[in-house]
Amino acid sequence: MTVGTAVTVAVTGMNALPDNPGPGLAVARCLREAYGDNIRIVGLSYDALDPGLYLHEYCDSAHLLSYPRNGAAAILARLVEIQMQEKIDVLIPCLDSELPVMVSLAPRLLEMGIRTFLPSAEQLERRAKDRLPELSEIAGVLCPQIHRLTSPGFFKTCEPEGWLYPLVVKGVFYDAKVVHNPEEATAVFNMIASQWGLPVIAQRFVAGEEYNLTAVGDGKGNLLGEVMMKKRAITAKGKAWVGIAIHDDALAATARRLASALNWKGPLEVEAMRDSKGRYQLIEINPRFPAWIYLSLGVGRNLPALLLELALGHATPPLSPPQPGTMFIRYAQETIIPLAAFEALMIDGKRTQPNLRILP
Repeated sequence: MTVGTAVTVAVTGMNALPDNPGPGLAVARCLREAYGDNIRIVGLSYDALDPGLYLHEYCDSAHLLSYPRNGAAAILARLVEIQMQEKIDVLIPCLDSELPVMVSLAPRLLEMGIRTFLPSAEQLERRAKDRLPELSEIAGVLCPQIHRLTSPGFFKTCEPEGWLYPLVVKGVFYDAKVVHNPEEATAVFNMIASQWGLPVIAQRFVAGEEYNLTAVGDGKGNLLGEVMMKKRAITAKGKAWVGIAIHDDALAATARRLASALNWKGPLEVEAMRDSKGRYQLIEINPRFPAWIYLSLGVGRNLPALLLELALGHATPPLSPPQPGTMFIRYAQETIIPLAAFEALMIDGKRTQPNLRILP
């Protein structure tokens, strides 16, 4: 890798909820282990309780952002303030909910000296959950039928229409739950709508085993550095707690067809179910690295480091085949900090002093 000491990289999504962690901390870990002290990492987040903001071994400094729901102007204003202090060279957004805003701001960020490596607004929209069947048909891959909902009444009448339980109910950005009857479906609909808004998506249930693939699209129809994983244990929200690295040519081919159809640029995660006939059916395409991205470093393909090289306009570094027999086990641990560090983020919206950490 070729990044030098002058490069400062900002990474969002530094939360680490045990049942639903964000990818940012894992991305920062990958970058730190690739470049050591030859890189400055700025942690960005929306909540002062996100623990990644306080882990100086991965984040040299930390700042709070305005929430995406406050609009692009508020986020841009905050990034202008942060840029004056940090002189960020590259920004890596890691959360679905912020991607539309970050994509819209990419030209303005570049004028400020902040590079990104993101899809276009059109690419982002074409991989949305409610448009997956359309994309799948173009790419020639399988995908279960979906239904966009603005009210829960569908769940009381869906069975006569051929939508048999169980079904999967999803939010546009986050959350997915398998439901088994109209009452359960309605409760999940209301919960997701209250948190993430409308529409809510109903998807036909596919029985089988879930497999995930992450990679980087070069924006020219090519997919780089595929890393694949099978979930072995999950949290209550269905997130991987234990995963094992695999390689499957059929899954790789499915992801490549999708990336080619989209001309995808930037990181992505393809979630697919392998059904009883051994076929892969597309469940989701997430437009960012997954929370389990640290596994890419474990198998010898550090995808956040690859993304950084691409964002800087460097030649694509050679990638070795992923190492077989690798797995990860997630864990939760306490982060001990002085109250002053939390107060600094709450009051000033930033943490810049490494000596705020409590050392043994």
